[in-house]
Amino acid sequence: MRILTNICSDDLQKSKAFYIDLLGLHIKYDSDWYVQLCSPQDSEIEYGLIQKNHSLVPKAYQNSPTGMYVTFVVSDVDVIYQRAINMNIPIIQEPQNEFYGQRRFLTKDPSGCLIDICSPLKTTQQP
Repeated sequence: MRILTNICSDDLQKSKAFYIDLLGLHIKYDSDWYVQLCSPQDSEIEYGLIQKNHSLVPKAYQNSPTGMYVTFVVSDVDVIYQRAINMNIPIIQEPQNEFYGQRRFLTKDPSGCLIDICSPLKTTQQP
């Protein structure tokens, strides 16, 4: 089994640039109605962007994404946060350490999808 997340996009070019520039995702497939991105470490980890008003998306679902969010686990959340700041991406929540052992920040993609970017908390041994 394969699981592939697809996000409906108002503007494929802006969405594609967001994920490539912020997270370093690679392009696996690119067309005028659908873009398939993948992890630079594993091309089988895929993330799709589909033009929101494409005929494959039922009219009732051609809305901004709500009631869900996508999490990207990265090696250093603070590096990605700084990149987001430099790109003038809106920040919903600044980086903070969470009770469940991760450091994360929240942003949104160009179509309004809530994006959670996190890293496991680094533990240091005290002498």
